[in-house]
Amino acid sequence: MYEVKPLKRKDWDLAMQLAWDTFLVYEAPEYEPEGVKNFHEFVKGDELRRMFAVGAYRAWGAFDKNDVIVGVLGVRNNWHISLLFVEPTLHHQGIATSLLKNVFFEAAADGAKEMTVFSSPFAVEFYHKMGFTDTDHEKTADGIRFTPMKIELF
Repeated sequence: MYEVKPLKRKDWDLAMQLAWDTFLVYEAPEYEPEGVKNFHEFVKGDELRRMFAVGAYRAWGAFDKNDVIVGVLGVRNNWHISLLFVEPTLHHQGIATSLLKNVFFEAAADGAKEMTVFSSPFAVEFYHKMGFTDTDHEKTADGIRFTPMKIELF
């Protein structure tokens, strides 16, 4: 069983390392070097950390029974999902689904009518299963491949 809870400052480095390590396995092989470099700067640089520290970026973790982070989901700018990663050895165990459902509830409670995501090629099928629909075709920006999607909340 996994517990979803907001990340604390002490969790940040481990959460971003999980995102980076998982990106290297599933995304980096499909990306140009520019995209890999830009994603690394996004998760390991100072800007996102500063935004998180002042409450301008929200993130949740899925923690196992030993309080080890095994999944991370981050949102910015009016409930736009910018990170969703799960420890590779724990895929298909409902962790990403739990993270998303928790954040759907929080977004709806906050008055949001929809959530958006720029899905990586690897995650498109997952987001479709969760009810997201494409809002445009796949694009590439700054070396990052993504499909814009959205979901209407409850």
